[in-house]
Amino acid sequence: MYAIIETGGKQYRVEEGSSIRVEKLPAEKGETVKFDRVLMFKDDAEVKLGNPYLDNFQVEGKVVSNGRGRKITVYKYKPKKNYRRKKGHRQPYSEVRIEKISG
Repeated sequence: MYAIIETGGKQYRVEEGSSIRVEKLPAEKGETVKFDRVLMFKDDAEVKLGNPYLDNFQVEGKVVSNGRGRKITVYKYKPKKNYRRKKGHRQPYSEVRIEKISG
């Protein structure tokens, strides 16, 4: 049994007991979060598709940790003009363990 959810502008395939890294959520470590934007649900017997979302379906998870990803380097320059800019960026994330898919 699995579901496809949408959060942070991205789609994730989740199963009970799995762990996913999503865009930073406004929740602290140990808090429960609910994802109600369920696009698809599949179990052994049937497949349900939303238009765009399924009503009465939700996925519950617990925030395992909040953190920041690996640093990426952004470098801009213009040739022959002595223009150079170097920046680093670390994207914040929340790691969520999926506990229950209900609907």
